[in-house]
Amino acid sequence: MADLVSQLIVRLHLRKVWQFALSHNRVLIFFLTLAVIVLSLVAAFLLRFDFEIGAGQQHMFSRILLPAIAMKLAVFWVLGLNRGWWRYASLADVLDIAKATFWSSIGLTLFLVFVYRLEGVPRSVLILDAGLTFVLMAGIRFVSRIVREQYLPLLSLNGEQERISTLIIGAGESGQTIVRDIRKSGAPRRLVGYLDDDPTKQRSRFQGLPVLGTTASVETFCAKYEVEEIIIAIPVATAEQMRRIVELSVGAGARVTTLPAISDLINSRVSVKQIRDVDVRDLLGRRQVNLDVTKIEHYIKGKDILVTGAAGSIGAEICRQLTRFSPGSLALVDIAESPLFFVEREIQSLFSGPIHARIADVRDPLRMEAVFADLKPLLVFHAAAYKHVPMMEHNPSEAVSTNVHGTRVVADLASQYGTELFVMISTDKAVNPTNVMGASKRCAEIYVQSLNDHSQTRFSTVRFGNVLDSAGSVIPIFKQQILQGGPVTVTDPEVTRFFMTIPEATQLVLQAGSMGVGGEIFLLDMGEPVKILDLAEELIHLSGFTPGEDIKIEFTGLRPGEKLHEELLLAGENIKPTEHEAIRVTASQEFDLNGIVESLEALYQIPHIAGKQKIIEQLKGMVPDFTPLSNSPS
Repeated sequence: MADLVSQLIVRLHLRKVWQFALSHNRVLIFFLTLAVIVLSLVAAFLLRFDFEIGAGQQHMFSRILLPAIAMKLAVFWVLGLNRGWWRYASLADVLDIAKATFWSSIGLTLFLVFVYRLEGVPRSVLILDAGLTFVLMAGIRFVSRIVREQYLPLLSLNGEQERISTLIIGAGESGQTIVRDIRKSGAPRRLVGYLDDDPTKQRSRFQGLPVLGTTASVETFCAKYEVEEIIIAIPVATAEQMRRIVELSVGAGARVTTLPAISDLINSRVSVKQIRDVDVRDLLGRRQVNLDVTKIEHYIKGKDILVTGAAGSIGAEICRQLTRFSPGSLALVDIAESPLFFVEREIQSLFSGPIHARIADVRDPLRMEAVFADLKPLLVFHAAAYKHVPMMEHNPSEAVSTNVHGTRVVADLASQYGTELFVMISTDKAVNPTNVMGASKRCAEIYVQSLNDHSQTRFSTVRFGNVLDSAGSVIPIFKQQILQGGPVTVTDPEVTRFFMTIPEATQLVLQAGSMGVGGEIFLLDMGEPVKILDLAEELIHLSGFTPGEDIKIEFTGLRPGEKLHEELLLAGENIKPTEHEAIRVTASQEFDLNGIVESLEALYQIPHIAGKQKIIEQLKGMVPDFTPLSNSPS
């Protein structure tokens, strides 16, 4: 009991000293430096004269002390050693201290010889003084860092009871970076060690922490160290690796967190701020997108760029990714005011160049012309669209108005105002469409392709499937249903879809843009289809529940316009590989622009009250592959 009380008293005093240091930093640094100078000189004399100081040595010490203080304080101040003690101590600081100690010692020696003309000062005293000054100055800095970064539990600024026992999965660069960031941030975590499957890392230490074993022993070490949190610090982990680690970790009863996949990072740098709970995206796939950064930067750097639908999931991520490549300016165009406001604020934190947020409807030719006349973009990424299949089945006129007419308005203006490249974001549902949304997007593709041969602007289209966590997609819906206690609704036990993360999709869009010569359609490799029932079950597991017991799953039947299985995006003829393994391309097709325009005008003239059937008939005339499903409303 007495030991515990004494520990608490010591820790309390240490905290008070630390708080004083933080609030009176410069004052404390001055007095500590002064103490180091005096102590170093005293110790140098004691060591030189075997701790037997006579009257002569005392007189010599008194003559040297004031010049030593003045010379060293002046040199230390000039070289900036009075700043930055408390947060960091590094090799650069050691070199600065060495430099300051060397020049102050040289200055002191010259002063004593040529100004004081003091004779009989042993050279060994000056050498010992310099060495001790260096050791003590560097030592104080590193003790400060040790206290701040919690290397010594007794000196921890956070109470032992408040700290979360944490185990790091992955002892590589990312894992070590996370350990450094946790210590620098003062986060209330008690770091236990690493687990890593690399045999060369076993029994090693990184950042002062041991590699305890492999990931197969998660449960053992969680029990031994009472681990409360597991951080998976492997940004390049595959879906299979993530599922295995999560299964073992959940079995250990610890909260499981992770870092984003490399493809999700804007600057490819990990930090403690990016630690998040594991979610279903990690278990479905964490493919790393290999980008030809040079090619992308070549066509983006310095260019004025306009993004329509910039407040949507895809449009906003395109804007984020564009900031990596130093565009001249970014124009964010969307009809939704509040979402656009928040996206603009986010982009301002990523990009120092001009940002233009414009509230505009792509269906309004006059408003969009004003935007183009004002900004004159050289690159346009057209992401504005209606995309929800059942919603568009019930509102076909709006699908035509936005997806077809809106695309035509923006494409025509891009051509009129000398845009170099127009990239349209399309969907795999435009392949042999069975619903109004897919047919409307195919119509837009056809118009863009037909316009390419009659314009100086290069028009390219990029198709991909569902993106995880986009607004209105299945994952946010499942999460909300789980939060409400269920049931989770799945349309059919056999239904499958292709999925891709938003960053992965948008990065490939930028890569495809660097390849476009005009008129082609780029197809993104969506990987293997995912069974929606499996997706629901994984999400329920991650939420800490058992599917079918804690959270029920109900089957509701396919919604209007939905297929049981989407067609493989890369199937079909005339599809060729590109230099990028995840992008394919179709050969450009020739269309009669005048005929397309006549068909579009006829489509626009169909009154809203005419019903869906007339719109479908006109769409079928333009898109021969359009075959409406029987489950679509009439």
